[in-house]
Amino acid sequence: MANSGKEDLRSRRTREFIRKAFEDMICEMDYEQISIKELTERANINRKTFYLHYNSLDDLLREMQNELAQAFIERTKGLERPRDLDKITREFFLSHEELGKLGERITCSGSYHYISRRITNDIMGNVWKEDKNGSSNPYIQNIYMTYVSQSTLAIYKQWVADGKKIPLENIIQIAIKLVCNGANSLM
Repeated sequence: MANSGKEDLRSRRTREFIRKAFEDMICEMDYEQISIKELTERANINRKTFYLHYNSLDDLLREMQNELAQAFIERTKGLERPRDLDKITREFFLSHEELGKLGERITCSGSYHYISRRITNDIMGNVWKEDKNGSSNPYIQNIYMTYVSQSTLAIYKQWVADGKKIPLENIIQIAIKLVCNGANSLM
């Protein structure tokens, strides 16, 4: 039994090394430029070890996408849409700040647009499963969630593109006003 504990620890540590190297590479280059060869060199493991844990880079990417989506879903658990939209918007900005460069790269880099879109779709899919107060019309729900998610993403992307010149708390308040009340709220 003691041996299986060592294996579990070793396996977990190896996955952490792989994940760290992968996240670093995402921050530095486009996904298409990431190779298993370079990833394994950075993680200080051999290719065979990588394949013991993942079938491909796409599997590793899917795992990361799922974890990011689930982390946000967990973070906003118990919040109701649309009533708590201000809190959800705040959590979006705070969670992306905690992710640092990785969050910026996945959300703002054109080459990672499809990854950001998948994460958003996963979150939206989960929201509809749990939304008991939403519109009974799924098309209205789609319009609503598209407006909210794309507005929030656009504000975040512009803030990052501008070099985050506005303090975090201020941009959160601006985003909340715009997303919850529209442009007239700032006039």
